[in-house]
Amino acid sequence: MALLIAFIAYITSNAIANLKLLGKTFSFDFLAMPAHYDINQTLIEYSSKSTHFRAGVVGILNTLLVAFWGVILATILGFIFGILRLSPNWLVSRIVYCFVEFTRNVPVLLHILLIHGIVVHVLPQPRAAKEWANFGDAMFFTNRGVFSPMPVPEAGFSWVIGAFVAAVIFAFFFRKWAKARLDATGKPLPVFWISFGAIIGLPLLVYLVLGAPLTWNIPELKGFNFRGGFVIRPEFLALWLALSFYTSAFIAEIVRAGILAVSKGQWEASSALGMPRSRTLNLIIIPQALRVIVPPLTSQYLNLTKNSSLAIAIGYMDIVATVGGITLMQTGKEMETMIIVILFYLTVSLCISAIMNWYNQRIKLVER
Repeated sequence: MALLIAFIAYITSNAIANLKLLGKTFSFDFLAMPAHYDINQTLIEYSSKSTHFRAGVVGILNTLLVAFWGVILATILGFIFGILRLSPNWLVSRIVYCFVEFTRNVPVLLHILLIHGIVVHVLPQPRAAKEWANFGDAMFFTNRGVFSPMPVPEAGFSWVIGAFVAAVIFAFFFRKWAKARLDATGKPLPVFWISFGAIIGLPLLVYLVLGAPLTWNIPELKGFNFRGGFVIRPEFLALWLALSFYTSAFIAEIVRAGILAVSKGQWEASSALGMPRSRTLNLIIIPQALRVIVPPLTSQYLNLTKNSSLAIAIGYMDIVATVGGITLMQTGKEMETMIIVILFYLTVSLCISAIMNWYNQRIKLVER
């Protein structure tokens, strides 16, 4: 450790000395300067007059957004494809096999460029989308983004949110109580349907009792583009789908390997009890396979998050495009901006690893 610390101190002092020879100083004062550039997708208020610090925050939020939704979609698709790879239906199994092999053996950057090209060149322009590329004249699919209605809460909608939170808390404690009851009496309860009914039904009931305190802002064609509503930019859509499809192919193989790692005797015992294949997977195979699936699954989540740095190839303004790109070129602070980018990815990766390690501890086999 002493040698490591000494080495880090040496290269740091050496870098600072070299910066002085070039007439540069090591500081983060540039973060308070105006950015003077626009960002096409922002989750918080931002303009070209905002500071580099705020531009960095916008880039961080954009990175976290695509990583979060990418992990969710990749996990869902990966589990579905992994199970279908083992399907007794030969055609389904072969189709999924071809998808997995094609996706895994093509670089992720090419997937990003391909899907972005499809979104930009295949989807129609806004005026044409008004005619045929829409869903109920409320959602429009265009090469400038997917425009959909945006909910606008009114007075009293906070009660609906409170009802939803209360239903989630009820579902959590009801699940624990139902499990304790099952262990004590052996009598199962339909936990999923009761929880689902509470989470959906209670907020819906409150919503209707209060007179539907929610309106919708519908996008309208004005000039050459739609105005109003909620828009999913083509850059985000392409990056999200590409990263999700690419990562889901690897997750599918991990899930397949995890299922195959479970003893065939489990399948045979379940069949002897007359359980259908779907229930066997849900109640017996998947819970045991998770102990094999989760550790390599963590690596795929980390890879997806880090692969999002390729967003700059299609103009998606993430942390690399903002702080590591435009801010770096405007300020000339190569070392400072790269330190910010590296520390961000390091922090996110460690957080993902911590969460997955905690979950892995929860599901591990406990020996008596």
